[in-house]
Amino acid sequence: MSAYKVLTGHGAPAPTIPKPKVAPRPSIVTVQDGLPVIYGAETVPACGVRVVHPTNPRARSKNHTIAMLYIPPHAVMELHSHETEETYCVLVGTGKLLTEDGERDVGPGTFIYLPSWCMHGIRNTGLTTMEVLLATSPPNP
Repeated sequence: MSAYKVLTGHGAPAPTIPKPKVAPRPSIVTVQDGLPVIYGAETVPACGVRVVHPTNPRARSKNHTIAMLYIPPHAVMELHSHETEETYCVLVGTGKLLTEDGERDVGPGTFIYLPSWCMHGIRNTGLTTMEVLLATSPPNP
């Protein structure tokens, strides 16, 4: 069994952004409050919803994105890369993570960390739409 690590101040380094005099308020949103996007003509029919993103006035962020990625049965988002770091968490469905090294099975509960410029793609091998929670930092444009 792994030992717990005790974190002081949640393990965060000293702040680099000054704390405001008036604390900001949280944004509480759902996927329905997000902005639908298509990542490019080559990715159709895969699409997403930007839930927390600088372009979403309901949950405007500065340093990261939280989005939902939807991949219909048998659809694929081909190998690609980008500057942003990205983490996928498969919530619903099964598929294959595509990398330069081959393919790997993914399903509910799988977390995938993608460093900047890492070649990656994803294919839905199941019979239902894959739902993938994704986080990026910094936000994609």
